Amino acid sequence: MAMTDLPDFYLIRHGETEWNREGRYQGQRDIPLNETGRGQADANGRLLRQLFERDGIDPLAWHWRASPMIRTRETMTRVRAAFGLGDDGVMFDARLREVSFGVYEGTLAAELPDDPNGMRNVGARDETFWFFRPEGGESYDDLVNRVRPVLAELPGPSVIVAHGGIARICRHLVEGRSRRDTVNWPIRQDALMFFSKGVMKVYSSAEPGAPVKDSGKL
Repeated sequence: MAMTDLPDFYLIRHGETEWNREGRYQGQRDIPLNETGRGQADANGRLLRQLFERDGIDPLAWHWRASPMIRTRETMTRVRAAFGLGDDGVMFDARLREVSFGVYEGTLAAELPDDPNGMRNVGARDETFWFFRPEGGESYDDLVNRVRPVLAELPGPSVIVAHGGIARICRHLVEGRSRRDTVNWPIRQDALMFFSKGVMKVYSSAEPGAPVKDSGKL
């Protein structure tokens, strides 16, 4: 059942890392942003400030949450810098860490043998991928169990900086997207995802001024 009665929240994926650029599975490896990623984080911060100003929102009246990983911490720092704010007041929550890819972490997608479980075929995964758990890692079903309480505990309107897997689960939980759609949705790093009353809207810092077309529609 979709979680449609949550407070409004923005979700921002961390900026690009070198492993993202290379197509290498990161999971819970602590990889920093690259220069492109720093620029994306800065641009997302400026866009969020514009949206808050448009809607008359005081950033100090919202709650700020982030994954504690290096790439999400730096993204959060850069987003808040657009408001002239430091990291005081940010809650770092280990439950917002990326899904663990276990033995696949550090591996290029192109290096995976035959890919029987759909690891490298985003866009062509079937529903069984939802339950696929790499050795030493997590499944998307596991991820639901740690993300759902985070959303349920939001004390009010919030900004969350996290990861692609977390964004997928948020969309599944809030919009009720199917498992197949969820595991195949490509997550932008130059965008803000706004969740309100059971609906997600995406704003791109690469194309400011209007919501971008839903990149998750298959």
